[in-house]
Amino acid sequence: MAGRALLFTGAPGTGKTALALGIAQELGTKVPFCPMVGSEVYSHEVKKTEVLMENFRRAIGLRIKENKEVYEGEIVEMTPEETESTSGGYGKVITSVVVGLKTVKGTKQLKLDPSIYDAMQKEKVKLGDVIYLEANSGSVKRVGRCDAYASEFDLEAEEYVPLPKGDVHKRKEIVQDVTLHDLDAANARPQGGSDIISMMSQIMKPKKTEITEKLRREINNVVNRYIDSGIAELVPGVLFIDEVHMLDQECFTFLNKALESQLAPIVIFATNRGVCPVKGSDGMVAPHGIPVDLLDRLLIVRTIPYTSEENVRILAVRADVEEIEMDEASLARLGEVGDETTLRHAAQLMTPAAVIAQQSGREEISIADLEECQRLFFDPKKSAKLLQEQADKFITY
Repeated sequence: MAGRALLFTGAPGTGKTALALGIAQELGTKVPFCPMVGSEVYSHEVKKTEVLMENFRRAIGLRIKENKEVYEGEIVEMTPEETESTSGGYGKVITSVVVGLKTVKGTKQLKLDPSIYDAMQKEKVKLGDVIYLEANSGSVKRVGRCDAYASEFDLEAEEYVPLPKGDVHKRKEIVQDVTLHDLDAANARPQGGSDIISMMSQIMKPKKTEITEKLRREINNVVNRYIDSGIAELVPGVLFIDEVHMLDQECFTFLNKALESQLAPIVIFATNRGVCPVKGSDGMVAPHGIPVDLLDRLLIVRTIPYTSEENVRILAVRADVEEIEMDEASLARLGEVGDETTLRHAAQLMTPAAVIAQQSGREEISIADLEECQRLFFDPKKSAKLLQEQADKFITY
């Protein structure tokens, strides 16, 4: 998958960003999609190449599959066993806790370590709750309240879940989806003490820290071992960089190298520029403001302006989403406005036109409402023409 990249190029308002968002929708939630704008790389705290690398790794997913022994069921018994404290005094300490778990198939009683009882207290577990307990780590998760108690109250805020099926003790495949950046950040974050001063000092440090290349190499080695052993599966996602012409020569050189790496997502660039200077170079001019050596790696997709019929269909969908009522004549007139100006300007006129219609006591937008909006709100071409005609009335430098 390394080195796969696309470039969406076309005039403003031809659907480049919409096309990328459609790709994200089609991929679903299980495949990483990381959108960014070219100007995001310019920061006083982090290097430009570091921002790009972070987004590269956000767009690469790792699906970890693990078989775990778990206990799952409704709590029917929870009895802590106490003994006299060995340190003296009159206090008692909890040495173990007896928990009874119930499923559709049967009931099982477990004798657990006191640390698990502490974890159950933190989860605010009580009788009648459905819990999930990992045998290896001892971690406890409260799934919800058993639906047998759903009629306890007239109004309730609980999440009710059905009684688990099968045995109390079972082997379960746990699937976790993480990105490489999640692993980087988890291993780079300094772990302070558990006291209140250490916790506050971590909260009061909002400054972003860079993740070292050495740490990333170590994480890559671990990921490769997981993939080779069959524990994990790599899920290459999509990195979408809008307004790519805003990147400079240093960023483009870095992208050349990053696209050749073994762990690289599919990268989609988008720009509305023609032949223009490459940012950060000594006057070098290139198509779309991108150096020719990077352009050579890209599949270029040209987007063209919408036709009148397509404009009307898009505006009809927009009106339906915003719950704005329009008749066919006014929708056709708005499509003509989109042809004369831009589709974005036509879409922006819908809301003020709806307000004018409501003030006139109507729910449906008419052509007169649209003409009133055009008189009140200018499009860029009309505004530029007005500036030329009345140049003496504006302050210019």
